[in-house]
Amino acid sequence: MTKYVLLLAAAFSMYACAEKQPTEAEAPLDTELVTSPATATGDPETAPIMTFEKDVHDFGKIIQGEKVSYMFKFKNTGKSDLLITDAKGSCGCTVPEYPKTPVKPGEDGTINVIFDSTGKSGQQNKKVTITANTVPNTVTLAINGLVEAPVTAK
Repeated sequence: MTKYVLLLAAAFSMYACAEKQPTEAEAPLDTELVTSPATATGDPETAPIMTFEKDVHDFGKIIQGEKVSYMFKFKNTGKSDLLITDAKGSCGCTVPEYPKTPVKPGEDGTINVIFDSTGKSGQQNKKVTITANTVPNTVTLAINGLVEAPVTAK
């Protein structure tokens, strides 16, 4: 009788410890499929391409406290819709505004970058990183300027 109890206990522990294999519907998605534009669009040859007129803008001299902006113009020179998922400035003083809707192949778009020079002085070099369904999936834009103290009246 003890033999049967041990056999039953062993069988139960093997069943309880066996990992259930997930079905295809239950299997977790590979995050590479989500984050890689090549797999997200299926074919890098048909991926959208973000072609900028220029990717660096120099404001020149800026008076401390001024807010200045520059509109970076681009064209989708690829073969599928361009989707920008994020745009981040290198600091809180640099704020990008980008299209939230798809940019069709052949269409133009803009990314407006606003720089607030409050509390800044001297040469400023700021970056904006754009994440999109392009290959590679990030593009970096740059703005530069020399922030000078305001002239005080005598």
